[in-house]
Amino acid sequence: MILGLLAEAIDAGARHSEACKAIGLDPRTVQRWRNQGIGEDRRAGPRTRPKNSLSAEERRRVVAVATSREFRDMSPKQIVPTLADRGEYVASESTMYRVLRSEKLDARRGNTAAPTKRHRPNEYTAIGPNQVWSWDITYLRTRVRGRFFYLYLLLDIWSRKAVGHVVHDVESGEFATELVEHAYIVESVAPGTVVLHADNGGPMKCATLLVKLQELEIATSFSRPSVSNDNPFSESLFRTAKYRPQYPTSGFEDLGAARRWADEFVAWYNDVHLHCSIGFVTPSARHAGHDEALLKDRRHVYAAARRRHPERWSGDARTWSRPATVVLNPAPPVLEGRSI
Repeated sequence: MILGLLAEAIDAGARHSEACKAIGLDPRTVQRWRNQGIGEDRRAGPRTRPKNSLSAEERRRVVAVATSREFRDMSPKQIVPTLADRGEYVASESTMYRVLRSEKLDARRGNTAAPTKRHRPNEYTAIGPNQVWSWDITYLRTRVRGRFFYLYLLLDIWSRKAVGHVVHDVESGEFATELVEHAYIVESVAPGTVVLHADNGGPMKCATLLVKLQELEIATSFSRPSVSNDNPFSESLFRTAKYRPQYPTSGFEDLGAARRWADEFVAWYNDVHLHCSIGFVTPSARHAGHDEALLKDRRHVYAAARRRHPERWSGDARTWSRPATVVLNPAPPVLEGRSI
């Protein structure tokens, strides 16, 4: 009976782990019941009262102490040592938390904000150019301490091509809007075909930019606050930029120097750099669809080399394969109904 109801909930779209949680079962217990052919709820619960449980009077004492004027704004981790300094013991921290939870008195104490659960951004898969874009802003040091320029960089995650870039002396949603609109026009993007991912910075959620994205029918995606791994392609690109020997570690002299460096870097990155994640071809070649012919020619070169000296090849020749898809923020794998 219980397994049947659980199966109905999962067929209706519920996650296995959440469905188990709703009926108070561990997913491992459900798996064991299925292996044993058990269909009914076999939970019996404890038959005797634990010997170390608090009495009703002791539980009332815990609640009275925790809700008293002196301790009502303190957590059990503060209450327990304070009482111990007076030579008093009411209960341990874990017991106090458990009693307060059972009495629905475990609300957050003090003025600090309660933690907010941030859901992972949606998974997006690109199978060609101009389907999923990522963008971000990074600091560029100047020779004046405390002053920075800002590199805005827009990246196509499938080809890794930087489809737009600009350097300014301020972070601004208006400048970001101009960048996205310019790339949209240059790339001849059709309405409703591209997703733009960014982090949660002010320029990324500027009203001017959001209105323009809606006008261009560009879908939006945002990282969780303070989670750089949600925007890995842009972060990786910035690392490549700042670890090149040509990057001026002493800082840029002026805005013109920063812009010249950015133009040179993007030209090198798009048209010269052989990117390891896309088969060691340039982002521009993959973006334009020229990479298939390049990789095919490489396979012919390797096949010919192997025919000339087969004794030098102990295994298969390098395939020079072409990554067909690129995934932004892939969902975690699920094993036996549990996400890991």
